[in-house]
Amino acid sequence: MEKRLNATVPAGMDGKTVKDVARSLLSLSSTRLKKAKRVPGGVRVNGRDVFVTHVVRAGDEVSILIEPDGAVSPGVMPVAGDVDAVYEDEFLLVLNKPANMPVHPSAGHFDDSLANRCAARYGGVFRPVNRLDCGTSGLMAVARDAHVHALLCKSLHTGSFERRYLAVAEGVFAEKEGAVDAPIARAEGSAIKRCVSPDGQRAVTHYRVLRNNDRFSLVELVLETGRTHQIRVHLAHLGHPLAGDFLYGTEDKALIGRAALHAWKLRLTHPITGQILEFERGLPQDMLALTEGMTE
Repeated sequence: MEKRLNATVPAGMDGKTVKDVARSLLSLSSTRLKKAKRVPGGVRVNGRDVFVTHVVRAGDEVSILIEPDGAVSPGVMPVAGDVDAVYEDEFLLVLNKPANMPVHPSAGHFDDSLANRCAARYGGVFRPVNRLDCGTSGLMAVARDAHVHALLCKSLHTGSFERRYLAVAEGVFAEKEGAVDAPIARAEGSAIKRCVSPDGQRAVTHYRVLRNNDRFSLVELVLETGRTHQIRVHLAHLGHPLAGDFLYGTEDKALIGRAALHAWKLRLTHPITGQILEFERGLPQDMLALTEGMTE
């Protein structure tokens, strides 16, 4: 079904345009408004199609199309399967993604991604906000329309959207906490690998060692920026790559069948209601097994 944003024009906006109302009352981006005005019925006042320059009066009902009826993600085939929904309402989902499941379909994974399962369960367009690597498990937010997606993406890396990760890293850290401020760029000759490089984009990762044994450390991490593979690159840069990381460390499928990284805590401000939402999901069993014998 189609989704629309609606607002009643207050007295203080009498004589303003639909564009003014869309931006001030509905927090609608220019891009989304442009898309709406190109669609028949995309911009309406009191049920009648109008231009965005239409002058409104107090009490008028403004309605903007956000998601047309029948909209779906191109190339995403609905495939039934389990979806661990930690939270859901008409605006957003918070999902607990299992390890070794890609977020989007890709080569070799056309029908077993999180997007495939969400398409089957929820329909509509799949719009993840914070994306996780295939091997990474844990919490991620998914917007259920383009407007909510834009608002949540805008809040990324602010106090309104905080993510915390748990990692099992190789070795014992010299410092129990600190920050890595090292730019990240694409590694030469690789389509996927990244590296610390002075030519890269600024990347900042805060870390705190929770406990360790003789072989591994359990580390909590908070991202100040959101670069591809940021945690994996930064921990390897410190000399403590993730356990099981085939790309930046040492792959050992007998130990763990992925890089040992889990998005364990998510705190966000609901973009529509303003409610503070907090979620936690502890370590999955494969990472928990690596923490045996750890002490603070």
